[in-house]
Amino acid sequence: MRDADEIYWDPFDTELDSNPHEMWKRMRDEQPVYRNDDLDFYALSRFVDVERGHVQPGVYSSAFGTVLELMSPQMQGSGQIIFMDPPDHSTLRSLVARAFTPRRVIELEDRIRQECVTLLDELEGRPDFDFVQDFGAQLPSRVISLLVGVPPDEREEQRQNIDRVFHIEPGVGMINDISFGAQIALFEYLSGLIEKRRKDPRDDLISALCEAEITDEIGQARRLSTPEVAAFSNLLYSAGTETVGRLLGNAAVLLAEFPDERAALVAEPALIPNAIEELLRFEAPSPVQGRWLTEAVTLHGVTIPVDSKVLLLTGSAGRDERVFPDADRLDVRRHFKNHLSFGYGIHFCVGASLARIEGRVALEEMLKRYPTWEVDTDHVVRQHTSTVRGYSEVRVVVD
Repeated sequence: MRDADEIYWDPFDTELDSNPHEMWKRMRDEQPVYRNDDLDFYALSRFVDVERGHVQPGVYSSAFGTVLELMSPQMQGSGQIIFMDPPDHSTLRSLVARAFTPRRVIELEDRIRQECVTLLDELEGRPDFDFVQDFGAQLPSRVISLLVGVPPDEREEQRQNIDRVFHIEPGVGMINDISFGAQIALFEYLSGLIEKRRKDPRDDLISALCEAEITDEIGQARRLSTPEVAAFSNLLYSAGTETVGRLLGNAAVLLAEFPDERAALVAEPALIPNAIEELLRFEAPSPVQGRWLTEAVTLHGVTIPVDSKVLLLTGSAGRDERVFPDADRLDVRRHFKNHLSFGYGIHFCVGASLARIEGRVALEEMLKRYPTWEVDTDHVVRQHTSTVRGYSEVRVVVD
């Protein structure tokens, strides 16, 4: 039995995860270097410390995994870009970045708006609907499917596979048969699609990656293998589907909780881009990133040994009063330099520009149709994992 006054944080505890901000505040104030002996990790909760962890990849390594339950020396060489350090990471990131050139992202805006309008048209006349399943999760799935090259009639099955990848079970997190089965199914699907694109290239990301060349460790140019292309495509497809879905689900709940801020966006739509940044600061879709220390680090009088697992609490950093005054208040007019919700440094989210446009356009179109709504709290379901927070269901009443 734990003392009620004890500072305790466990990323697998769903009760804590439902509202972690009070505990994160205590950690920032009282134990900025937090140690969990049961699960063998340290956690950094202040903005300055989390930011430092993001910009020092040589010390805070991603090569051992970035999800707590997966982190180990065996993760090295996994082939996944988010589990790489420079120079390997730099080479492969330059390939992935080709999917998100400013021109391509800007050109997608009209298609994003079209998809928003279509989805909202389908909801016309209904007094309530599931904001996540009927809108917030559908929009990014359609957009990233178009970008990656997933055909429309195969999109929904793969979106459901991505949802199942994030399934967790008590004590083991994402290490469970449902998550593993979904990962295998998604990888096999993408591998099959890659082979089709090798024979019949199209104007999509998979075709571009199939044709791309990299220089190997002995200086020879080569094409990417099918597993390598599948790994890249899997990352972009999953992240592009899930992250924006969580952002929009959070927006539905938070703007109902802060109706004056929602009214400000209705009155002044030009505030919406800044509101997206404020929503990301307030509730980071991915609030926890794991790192592995390659050397000992001393912070706030505590020495964290080499080879320790360190969790960077991006979600806590966004509420750090040392950086964001009145941090627990959503303020769509807030002026701030930056937040960390898309990461920082070399692992900054490569699809951030696309996510921002999707979030902005979705709010613009939603607020045109529905300037007010209420959340049916009896039909709200959180999605819990050790690294992401958001909702799988948010029923809103619009009439």
